[in-house]
Amino acid sequence: MNAYNIHDTSKWKDLNPKFVLQVYRDFAATGDLSFGADVWPAVCAAIEYMDQFDRDNDCLIENDGFPDQTYDAWTVHGVSAYCGCLWLAALQAAAAMALQLGDRAFAERCKTKFIKAKSAFEEKLWNGSYFNYDSGSSSNSRSIQADQLAGQWYTASSGLPDLFDDFKIQNALQKIYDFNVMKVRGGRMGAVNGMHPNGKVDETGMQSREIWAGVTYAVAATMIHAGMEEQAFTTAEGIFIAGWSEEGYGYSFQTPEAWTIDGHFRSLLYMRPLAIWGMQWALSLPKAILEAPQINIMDRIHVSPHSAKSSHNETGVRKIANKARCFDNSVFPCAC
Repeated sequence: MNAYNIHDTSKWKDLNPKFVLQVYRDFAATGDLSFGADVWPAVCAAIEYMDQFDRDNDCLIENDGFPDQTYDAWTVHGVSAYCGCLWLAALQAAAAMALQLGDRAFAERCKTKFIKAKSAFEEKLWNGSYFNYDSGSSSNSRSIQADQLAGQWYTASSGLPDLFDDFKIQNALQKIYDFNVMKVRGGRMGAVNGMHPNGKVDETGMQSREIWAGVTYAVAATMIHAGMEEQAFTTAEGIFIAGWSEEGYGYSFQTPEAWTIDGHFRSLLYMRPLAIWGMQWALSLPKAILEAPQINIMDRIHVSPHSAKSSHNETGVRKIANKARCFDNSVFPCAC
């Protein structure tokens, strides 16, 4: 059987948030309320399932000291820039979707979590010019991760309010450009996943030192959304040069998942480079998103005192999430 068996993916911290964000992106782009209603129970379950990963009741999820996310060979300790940012974006998307579908109670709970989680995220990771890789004390905890604003990419793509102020977004993107992009062969290879603040590639693990075409395109798309088109196209051009040009490595129509600065590659014909369409999306947003009312939808969600006191109510959705945990140690359906 062709199955993934390296880690227990039910413990990954980025998959449920990304599901919520993909659903909201399509919901926002189409304005299809019937689609929204159909998938709403799954969105709620995905959000509620993540509560178990908030270890200190700050409404922000924590990673568990192993590669518990899509970077499955890159260990994370505590709060992660990548996973935490996706979680913030998912909370905001779920709140916005709940409001539009008439579930004001869930919208209030998500907004309450979002406000508290955002404060914790910025306090634990923002260092003045970018978000640290994680909140741990490892040698790479202060690394500059190319994917640190993944949640902001989804947010901007869906017409939602920015997760952070312009200063933080543009400074983080500029840091990524200056270090992860331009300090690797002068910007002619794409964005390396991890870079130490001293300008040396993060060699902590296989994936920290790799360049992922899909991540580079996602970073470029985020730059376009932030009004940094020159940096965006220079960043994306590195993928073209390395993969397609005469001075590159000849990957062409076999674009791999990853390569290193010395040209070693991994996983030909990978799907993640299709993230280049995120750049097209950023350049020509769908009409429904462009013409959406220019109002911060989070401001329309008024949090009641009860919601502010408790964001972990026992609901039917919570019971679904609890049941999902029963599958931890078995490939067979549980009997609970």
